[in-house]
Amino acid sequence: MIIKAIQFRINGFYTQPFAFGGEEGVDKFDKNIRYRGSLQNYLIDTGKDVILVDTGLPLNAPEEVPDENSMAYTGENKKDYISALHDLGYKEEQVTKILLTHRHNDHSGCLSHFPNAKIYVNEEELDAEELKGIHNIVPVKFKDGPYYNFPLQEEIVPHVHFIKAKGHTKGNSIVIVEDEKEGLFYMLHGDITYCDEALYQNKLSVVFDDLAEARKTMDRVREFISSHPTVYLSTHTPQGVENLEGKKVMDLNHPFETIPVGEIVFKTKTGKYVCSICGYIYDPKEHDNVPFEELPDDWKCPRCRQSKDKFNAA
Repeated sequence: MIIKAIQFRINGFYTQPFAFGGEEGVDKFDKNIRYRGSLQNYLIDTGKDVILVDTGLPLNAPEEVPDENSMAYTGENKKDYISALHDLGYKEEQVTKILLTHRHNDHSGCLSHFPNAKIYVNEEELDAEELKGIHNIVPVKFKDGPYYNFPLQEEIVPHVHFIKAKGHTKGNSIVIVEDEKEGLFYMLHGDITYCDEALYQNKLSVVFDDLAEARKTMDRVREFISSHPTVYLSTHTPQGVENLEGKKVMDLNHPFETIPVGEIVFKTKTGKYVCSICGYIYDPKEHDNVPFEELPDDWKCPRCRQSKDKFNAA
């Protein structure tokens, strides 16, 4: 069993209010504290199957242009998702299965590029706009009962478990891979947290469909990690890549050191804005030339219903 990170954006950040403010409110946290951000998804090679956990941003997704007020920034392009996959030595036609943690575009953006793959999705997520037109979907019903302290799961192949973990979205899921040889559990999640500091400090982000369910999921994740040697593989922080490379086991009582965010380069804006949650692009030309800045304060992202402050200029 081999797990690899498919990294396609680097040098991003998530502010403390964004990463921690889901339950207590953003005003309880320091907007000047930023945690390192990136974008990567993961590949599991069992020797028989090549399995992707999520499929990155769409190939044409523009980079965001953050400013000093941006709550979240996914980072600058390292390369597109498909090129990053090729660099690991894999082609699209080799992929046999895709496990989708949730609908958001930075996780589902390249689903259509894998004609030979079965795409496993929590059946509660099937009405998502991002999944329209995708025909090779297998609805997951979590027929295999509990997995340790998680109530519902389905074993997709031996030692690869797809686990119901709603909250971030109504159909959110996580993946746990068992490495029996080394006695480790690899937890591949979408957005249970945006940075490992939130896991250690038991904080929810401001992005959720159901706050109560997000809290239940976080409690279960922390309980599992406390009871099992777990390598925590995140999507939105380079800590995920570092944890994988170092096989770092999470100890909730002894956090890894926080590495400061590097220099942020502010670029020229184009007039377009990108949702940092789902990747929706607001182009004034498609909205009667209304500048983003002139939209009402209560305007929401048409796709994920997040507020204007989750958007960055492009």
